[in-house]
Amino acid sequence: MRILSITAGAANMYCGSCLRDNALAAELIIRGHDVLLLPLYTPTLTDERNVSDGRVFYGGISVYLQQRVPLFRETPHFFDRLWDAPSVIRAEAGRAISVDPSELGALTISVLQGDHGYQRKELHKLIAWLRTQPAPDLVVLPNSLLIGLAAPLREALGRPVCCTLQGEDLFLAGLPRAQRDQALDLIRACVNDVDRFLPVSEYYVDFMVDYLAVPRNRLDVLPLGINLEGYPHNPVTPSSRPGPFTVGYFARVAPEKGLHLLADAYRRVREHLGVTGARLEVAGYLAPEHRSYLIEIERKLLEWGLGDEFTYRGALDRAQKIEFLGTLDVLSVPSTYPDPKGLSVLEAMACGVPVVQPRHGAFPEILERTGGGITFEPNRADRLADELAALYRDPDRTEQLRQQGAHGVRKYYDVSRMADRAIELFGQVVASARVSAVS
Repeated sequence: MRILSITAGAANMYCGSCLRDNALAAELIIRGHDVLLLPLYTPTLTDERNVSDGRVFYGGISVYLQQRVPLFRETPHFFDRLWDAPSVIRAEAGRAISVDPSELGALTISVLQGDHGYQRKELHKLIAWLRTQPAPDLVVLPNSLLIGLAAPLREALGRPVCCTLQGEDLFLAGLPRAQRDQALDLIRACVNDVDRFLPVSEYYVDFMVDYLAVPRNRLDVLPLGINLEGYPHNPVTPSSRPGPFTVGYFARVAPEKGLHLLADAYRRVREHLGVTGARLEVAGYLAPEHRSYLIEIERKLLEWGLGDEFTYRGALDRAQKIEFLGTLDVLSVPSTYPDPKGLSVLEAMACGVPVVQPRHGAFPEILERTGGGITFEPNRADRLADELAALYRDPDRTEQLRQQGAHGVRKYYDVSRMADRAIELFGQVVASARVSAVS
């Protein structure tokens, strides 16, 4: 198959959706499919071989200028090349391109308006370039925030359109209410422009049926999968590794990911539940707007007399990530919202690390399938602390979870399984489109 897969860059951040889109495209390419992974907004940042195209459409600087300054909506294309070059976008990404939803409401709405939005010139540039390329068998959008492209691309290319669903409700929840409602109305108005929606978990099927008003028979789960190259085949057991009981966190450092809950649970574990000789190790991207959040957590840990037991490692590349996860006895990312993905949970279990996750979002189905962790009542630091302490006191159970998780990820969440399912679903969509065209 020839597949046009659009992916949305996230500036200088390792983005779970970008990692997933790239991993799937890379595996499909290995299998002989012709995949064009086309970035929008910014170049993508991945921690493995990046197979995305070198071009960037809807360049982050251009769409920002077109949103703010009417003059830039009419400038000639050759003029736009000054700031549409990937190198220029990359250089400015750290300070000029925000990914904070509270600052991007108007832009989100405008892009959803497609040919009627301020970025219509970007849409026309994208379509003009795609018409010079071999026609794909189908188009895959990365999320419903770009569903405004579905009808124009379908009309221009004459091909079916799929739309992945992988956590965009969190972004929409961060918009001011009026903008959120308008964005949702625009997305719902475009639902019939998409042939098939592909949520990444069973949880997200149930959620999106109501949230986007999509008929259930138009959604099929395309589960996450991770590239296991470089992950240990036989992870080291905690009992054979020297050092303290290490509780870990690997995710964006942001309130919705729940690091403050984990810090509180760690305090309870140390002060009241008999855990001695412990550490709290944290890694992941920290956006400028969340630095004060981390500083406050560090202040509380110092106040509790636990500051020397805490380390923030920053954002990690692939080798550093695997090494970091291998030092943990248990991982928890106690998100305050129902996360439909849980990529870091899969990565931890692949390294033989048991996980303790809130009982919402995709976590229950992931842990039921893999057997690599336990759940607790969401937003309850005391319940999280109880489960962490229970693992500390029961090394046999911890070892069982460790082995089950490592095996379960390889059985159910390897990138090859994701690619198998993608090929199956893409084939169905292409075949249905051909039947419709003939009839």
